[in-house]
Amino acid sequence: MQLGVFSLTDRTGSITLTERVRDIIDFGAHADTVGLDVFGVGEHHTSRFAVSSPAVVLAAIAARSSSITLTSAVSVVSVLDPVRLHQDFAQLDLVSGGRAEITAERSAYAEPFEIFGVPVADYDAVFEEELQLLLALRRGGGVTWAGRYRARLNDAQIIPQLDRELPIRLGVGGTPESAARAGRLGLPMTLALLGGSPARAVPLVDLYRQNAADNGHASTELDVATVSHFYVGSTPQEARDTFYPHYRRYFAEGRGAHLDRASFDEMAAPNGPLVVGSAEEVTEKILRQHTLLTIDRFLGQVDIGGLPRDTVTASIDRFAEDVAPVLRRENAN
Repeated sequence: MQLGVFSLTDRTGSITLTERVRDIIDFGAHADTVGLDVFGVGEHHTSRFAVSSPAVVLAAIAARSSSITLTSAVSVVSVLDPVRLHQDFAQLDLVSGGRAEITAERSAYAEPFEIFGVPVADYDAVFEEELQLLLALRRGGGVTWAGRYRARLNDAQIIPQLDRELPIRLGVGGTPESAARAGRLGLPMTLALLGGSPARAVPLVDLYRQNAADNGHASTELDVATVSHFYVGSTPQEARDTFYPHYRRYFAEGRGAHLDRASFDEMAAPNGPLVVGSAEEVTEKILRQHTLLTIDRFLGQVDIGGLPRDTVTASIDRFAEDVAPVLRRENAN
């Protein structure tokens, strides 16, 4: 099982843009230093977030790391030119020595569609078409393609050309249609477990694998990752007491909702969606996800809600030193 962390780059609190981006780059470099497998950076187009171009920030992390996979979390394919997106991540792949990866998804926000002039009414059709072009681009060579929403390509030689196919995953927020699409295309699926019990995701993973089989994709092609809100504390009580005020603020500023302590504690309970607790509790939660869903990768959103820089770094350290060895040992058995 691959283990990693990611930042959606939210700007909860008064931190400046310069400070926020600096911290994200430092978190990525630190995750590499302590031996984690993956670091992700989100893409957003509203003032609540610090990064609109993950490839740029990931390139800065690439310069300070040696082995960690660098993924978007996610790339909003619905509003981006697939040619430019592929070029950016192919360039990142060269800069990083073959460590770039795209996680593609539709936007959960309306703003990008207005900014980039994409018709919201055609939300899903645009995503499907641009994803198909992105997959054609990664095969390399001359690309001939025609669609409804973008100018056609005639034997276009898109540079840089790589010696491998750029890894592309599909991000799935929880809709059956998205899980089925990932399976139909035989692409790795990254599933957000942000609400309710992880057991609720079992039908989605089953649907993913069934659609893959129905479309002739071997089980060896498949890969399921889960992502969760995340914090590894020194003790169960410290973890909850530290994380709760930041998570409450994240809810208030991001969703306009109040999160009371009782509801938070229920979310942090053994069967809840929050992967928050001591190293032992976090280990058990991820093992539970693995038992339920047979996951190949786990990523924790490590810096949510304005958690202080030192607190985030300490959580990464506990994850790498106390959680990861147990998960890797259990996964090897």
